[in-house]
Amino acid sequence: MRDDLIDQVADLIREVARTIVMPRWRRLDDGEIHQKSPGDLVTIADQESERALTAGLRRLLPGSVVVGEEAVAADASVLDRLGADGPVWLVDPVDGTNNFASGEGPFAVMVALVRAGEPAAGWILDAPGDRMIVAEQSSGAFIDGVRLKTRADDPGAAALTGSISRTYFPADLRADLDANAHRFGRVTAGHHCAGYEYPSVATDEQQFAVFWRILPWDHTPGSLIVREAGGAVLHLDGSAYRPGDADRGLLVAANHEIWHTVRGTLLPP
Repeated sequence: MRDDLIDQVADLIREVARTIVMPRWRRLDDGEIHQKSPGDLVTIADQESERALTAGLRRLLPGSVVVGEEAVAADASVLDRLGADGPVWLVDPVDGTNNFASGEGPFAVMVALVRAGEPAAGWILDAPGDRMIVAEQSSGAFIDGVRLKTRADDPGAAALTGSISRTYFPADLRADLDANAHRFGRVTAGHHCAGYEYPSVATDEQQFAVFWRILPWDHTPGSLIVREAGGAVLHLDGSAYRPGDADRGLLVAANHEIWHTVRGTLLPP
């Protein structure tokens, strides 16, 4: 990857957050918030952030294409660009929109670069905290320039903290999750923001996170960050996650031993 590209993308994301996203936090009018589907909001900040990021990323990498959350919402065929031969940007202009729209946090701005179907780099900006988490394939993960390393031990289920975003799970799997979640030290319902959940695994704030719906802009940046920090990001059946995947759920863990502990505890054979 071009030596300066990581920093240039980080600068672009920070500029968009500073000039477009944060000025509208807690200042949105009712007419600037819309419902894409029941419970799924979009705001003027999402739309303007995506336009600015799309234009800037194309300038930084001529010949690349962009797959943005709001562009796909307007035209589902945009998602087909993820299979393009050249470099593809994935953009989540405001991750955690419902939090953002309610004047709460967390929320993030996220970008990933995909080459040949695999994540090459990922960026997550904790917008309220101005905290940048970056990863490059085979080069590690960093938070504001400091290398991230996930924990290396597995203290056992009773000592683990994690989140389970259970909303989209099929009923039978949700029943298993509900029946077994008490076996962990602490389980939350998550923060409705993948841009929070992934870094929290990488920094040991929690040791695992479980998802069912895995839209590529939500999970590609964080999955690379956690893997480059030493963690495991695998489907519930143990298969590898790739940006084009859309089912089989996803279990994110601080290391492979914890992944197996969580999988076996939540969904025993």
